[in-house]
Amino acid sequence: MGNLLKVLTREIENYPHFFLDFENAQPTDGEREVWNQINAVLQDSESLLADLQAYKGAGQEIRDAIQNPNDIQLQEKAWNSVCPLVLRLKQFYEFSLRLEKALQSLLESLTCPPYTPTQHLEREQALAKEFAEILHFTLRFDELKMRNPAIQNDFSYYRRTINRNRINNMHIDIENEVNNEMANRMSLFYAEATPMLKTLSNATTHFVSENKTLPIENTTDCLSTMASVCKVMLETPEYRSRFTSEKTLMFCMRVMVGVIILYDHVHPVGAFSKTSKIDMKGYIKVLKEQPPDTVEGLLNALRFTTKHLNDESTSKQIRAMLQ
Repeated sequence: MGNLLKVLTREIENYPHFFLDFENAQPTDGEREVWNQINAVLQDSESLLADLQAYKGAGQEIRDAIQNPNDIQLQEKAWNSVCPLVLRLKQFYEFSLRLEKALQSLLESLTCPPYTPTQHLEREQALAKEFAEILHFTLRFDELKMRNPAIQNDFSYYRRTINRNRINNMHIDIENEVNNEMANRMSLFYAEATPMLKTLSNATTHFVSENKTLPIENTTDCLSTMASVCKVMLETPEYRSRFTSEKTLMFCMRVMVGVIILYDHVHPVGAFSKTSKIDMKGYIKVLKEQPPDTVEGLLNALRFTTKHLNDESTSKQIRAMLQ
């Protein structure tokens, strides 16, 4: 009986039952200062995603220039097409730096004593909603970036041309905007398959290392609790029925997956280990119960952007579920 009670207690701890109001949560006076700071960043996220979605690249102009190296007109046409695109890529990169700072402020608020992660998320719902919005944005940005090879092609062409002109002692105005140091940092950012996720992962790891008096569990438990809350809301008809929009269900699924991936990158043993607080089988099951066309991208995110899926310690059953 004692062992059964322990199991049931652990189950209750792992699955906090409360409704996180992703649609209407408003900041309390205690949340407002941090909420305003994060909101100032998030209000630019939709226009940035629209810009990324509309990003067509300069593939044709670059090909024409490379195939006709002596045609000055084609060289100029390619260069003039690439420069505004590189400035747009710089804006995306600079947004990632703002997001990094925003996440660290949020983590500070959602992990500080004396409250547990569950108490924080339940009490500070407006901040929890902003955390969810950061995760939602991150997955959407990285999905769009992965589907757009033009980004790296354009930037590679830009760097090659700049370097060639530098050898010829030519200074170009755009270097005032994107100097060599900035270009190096942008290059590292866009070389990542999922650059925004990498940004969040680095920000979370940095937060943990900077706050040495705060146990790492406070941070990883915040992530696993957020995932559990999303799972419970998706599984519980009473909670699901409180969402007024189908979009909120998709938002909830995307946040759940985003926070699992972040946990997998930040936690020392990851999300797939038997000792982790992420019930991986349960999460995959919830996703597979949804219409396939709505969740295939999210299952792919678990397959291809997690860190520990292919570790030896990951059970064969979990790997088979994600085949």
